[in-house]
Amino acid sequence: MSCFTKLEFSSPEVEDFLRNSFKSIEDEDHKESLTSKTNHEEDSWFDLLLKCLTIPPLFTTVRVNTCKISVEDAKKQLEKFLYMQYKSKGQDCPVVRPHHSLPDVLVIPGTGPHDMTPSRKEIIVDTICGTAVLRGADVFAPGVMGAHPGIQKGDEVSVYADLDNGCRKGFAKPYEGRKMFVGNGTALMSRSDIFCDNSNISGVAIQMNNALYDCPSLSGVLPGLVFPQNLPSVVTGHVLGPQPGETILDMCAAPGGKTTHLATLMDNKGVVIAFDKNSPKVQKIKSNCDAMHLKNVHAFHFDAIKSLDPTLQSRQINPEDVGHPPYPPQSFDRILLDAPCSGLGQRPMSIVRMSLKDLQSFPRLQKKIFPAAVGLLKEGGVLVYSTCTITSQENEELVAWVLTNFPCMHLCPQNPFLGSPGLAHCGLTDEERRLVQRFDPTTTHSTPPREPCDVDTIGFFIAKFVKKTVG
Repeated sequence: MSCFTKLEFSSPEVEDFLRNSFKSIEDEDHKESLTSKTNHEEDSWFDLLLKCLTIPPLFTTVRVNTCKISVEDAKKQLEKFLYMQYKSKGQDCPVVRPHHSLPDVLVIPGTGPHDMTPSRKEIIVDTICGTAVLRGADVFAPGVMGAHPGIQKGDEVSVYADLDNGCRKGFAKPYEGRKMFVGNGTALMSRSDIFCDNSNISGVAIQMNNALYDCPSLSGVLPGLVFPQNLPSVVTGHVLGPQPGETILDMCAAPGGKTTHLATLMDNKGVVIAFDKNSPKVQKIKSNCDAMHLKNVHAFHFDAIKSLDPTLQSRQINPEDVGHPPYPPQSFDRILLDAPCSGLGQRPMSIVRMSLKDLQSFPRLQKKIFPAAVGLLKEGGVLVYSTCTITSQENEELVAWVLTNFPCMHLCPQNPFLGSPGLAHCGLTDEERRLVQRFDPTTTHSTPPREPCDVDTIGFFIAKFVKKTVG
């Protein structure tokens, strides 16, 4: 049975590439993080980062739909729900607090890792399910791969994540492959219920009463009123700063968390256009908007790369008839480019199953989308670029490429600024590094000191540009 050590890679080439990329980093924050978290001189900042990425953040952040409910009322309702949830587990309920500077965010602290003894009967789940459990989720039936042959409803079971994707669906014997213990729970379905002939079986199979990391289970909680969302993602919406009545573009929008936030910040007034090239994901955007009663979002199945048509006459988009992409130049007041990325800031992760070719494809894709973003933005407009990855090639180096290739685009200060400056030696000047913000889970010290919930996040990157007239 594996336990948390550090993030692994199915391709040694990927780890070597990343390690070499980070060799030149000598930022003081990273040195202090290394000193505070490890006594092993041989551990580099990169090794520490790989360890942090296997551990879930201990703070759950919930964004409130302020178009439908006040933050104070949402806090009261959430507290009532959590009280009942933790009472059923025989545990103390965590305290829900408003975020210190984000006006629409509630913060719920978690705990862990906890010492516990696995039960005799084991459940094997896929890696995605195991990751969700570490963030507070129960085990849903589709995520179960194998189960002890004698499991009945009401049994105490131990849940393990299959690290190698080697467990076949319906496996009954003790699994000998690499697995990671994620906690104990109570079976709400028997083995025969889980692996019945109905391939569309759904619902909670295991209620996680004692997870390795204790975070609240928020699936289906206060639908339409609150939205669980990683803190840097919420920061991104505030940095873009959409205003009621403006015309906004979310270029790579699925599943719609940031899209709905932008619409909420606009108080449902104005226009938010959302693209995604995956049709089922566009339906997810629409369903999220419907659940939150947001009427100013128009979602399209469309490739962001092709979203600019320079042959069209520039015009103001009509809120009553937004038309269909592609759009003419200078159509949008603000644009969010939350770009497709390698996702190497997500927490927790256990194994990265990505080839070096795949990893290196993301900066090329991001550079293909950027010309459309710049062309669609009005002069004086704001473009925010963000990723949920830690690589410099997709972050600082990408920003340096933008500044070189688009003289009209200028970095500008961000508000709020809850992260750390960008990495050194990655193409940005010291002044430019201070204008971008990187959320680095290894950072424990900063000047001025930061709140723990602002540090213990996923890895993330945000850059804010303004488009100015050239010449």
